[in-house]
Amino acid sequence: MSFSRGPKEPVPEVETNVWSCTSDDCQGWMRETYSFNEEPACPLCKSTMEREVRVIPEMK
Repeated sequence: MSFSRGPKEPVPEVETNVWSCTSDDCQGWMRETYSFNEEPACPLCKSTMEREVRVIPEMK
């Protein structure tokens, strides 16, 4: 049995609403659709988060 390591199909990227950490020392962010709070705190450092749009791989 052999496994092919050939080129994989590229994952399409889409504009997605996300929550982004406002702390300069933290890179935390999450997809808006996965947050349960209206204004979530950063799960990494507990700072406030703000909405932004990022181009990231599409989730199916």
